[in-house]
This record gives sequence, structure tokens and C-alpha cells, in this order.
Amino acid sequence: MGVSKTEFVRGLQCPKMLWLDSHMPEKRVIPEEVQRRLDEGNEFGDRAMGIFGDYVETTVLRPDGRPDYAAMIERTKECLEKGTPVVCEAAFSWYGNFCAADILRRTPTGYDLYEVKNAPAPRKEFILDLGFQSFLIRKCGVPLERRFLILAGDGADGGTMVEVNGQKYRIADETEEARRAERIADRNIWAFGKIKKKDAPVPAVEPGERCGVPYRCWYYDYCHVF
Repeated sequence: MGVSKTEFVRGLQCPKMLWLDSHMPEKRVIPEEVQRRLDEGNEFGDRAMGIFGDYVETTVLRPDGRPDYAAMIERTKECLEKGTPVVCEAAFSWYGNFCAADILRRTPTGYDLYEVKNAPAPRKEFILDLGFQSFLIRKCGVPLERRFLILAGDGADGGTMVEVNGQKYRIADETEEARRAERIADRNIWAFGKIKKKDAPVPAVEPGERCGVPYRCWYYDYCHVF
């Protein structure tokens, strides 16, 4: 069973969190302020799609509103075959592991990868996310070149400032950091897939600092009672 980029980052924070996501999601409690930040992040990402001009988005939804991953992967393949300059939500799967890249931009010799984050500066978890995508996309045979974070406003040092429709963005080149994070993906991806399996035992993880770093776990109350 494969993992997504979100599951990968959550698994690194706590393997038990990943297990609960797969086996006991009804115990999940998402605070209103956290859900609000998630919604704002999605809206920020939607606005950033046009940062390089015209684009093709591969998102396909089923009648129930859930993403149709197989259709998204097929649309992405079509875009790559056509040489589409900018592909948003470019979907890739390798041995069941999945990611949808925020922005994939064609270059003369390959593609650059962009991950959009509604935050003023890079954070470790952003790099891990970017590294997982980089690892997976390369495994799918895409000639990947540079890896970037697109951040909010002008709070981070370095990078390139751009403004689109009144929204300021900072584009930071995180290629080397993402390449190092690829090794973390390679070391953990199969173990995380096993945690998701139906008969997988609960990881023996005691509550501690990881319960709130980098994010407060959605199962915090459950784990601190049982």
C-alpha cells in the first residue's frame, strides 16, 4: 500500500499518527483554527497556479467530490507528451505511492518543480514534502531539474519576489535541500506503506514532543487518554 506526500510528512512526525489515519480516522479532531489555516492554504495555492501565466490543471473529481487519481495521472501524462509549459496538480504514482505537484514547469531540457506554501519562510516539513515529490517524480522518469518553494509575501530572505494580481510571492530555490530530503523518502516510504496495511500493528510510540511539532496532532486527545 502506497503513501501520499501528506501521509509521508505525517508519518515522519509520528508513525502512530499515520496508523490512526488509516485505521481509526473517526478519532481525528481538527480544531477550527487548524481547518481555517488548511482552507486558507488551499486558497493560496489556487491563486498561485497562475504565477507563470497560462496553465493546465489536471484535477479530476469523482461524482462524490473525491479526487479521481487515475484520471489525474492520465491527464498529466497527456500534458507531458504534449509539452504543456505549466501543469498544475501534476499527478504521479510509483508502486502505489502518489503525489500531485502544485506546479510543474517545462524547461528546455526538463522540468522544474514548485511547491506552494502559505507561509513567509521555508520550514523543515516543507522541504520534506518537496523531497518526497522530487523522489517520486524522478522515479516516474521525469527529467526533473530544480526544486522550488513558492512562499507568501516578502518575509523570507533570498529568493525572487514576484507579484501577481496584487498577491506577493517569494520563490526560493531549495534544490539541494530537496535532493537531500529524497534520501529520507527513500529510507521511509516502504515502512510507511506497511503501517497503512489492514493488519498492521499499532506503532509503539509514546506521547511526547512530536505530538505538537511541527503541528499539533489531530489525535492528541485520543493518545493522551488511552
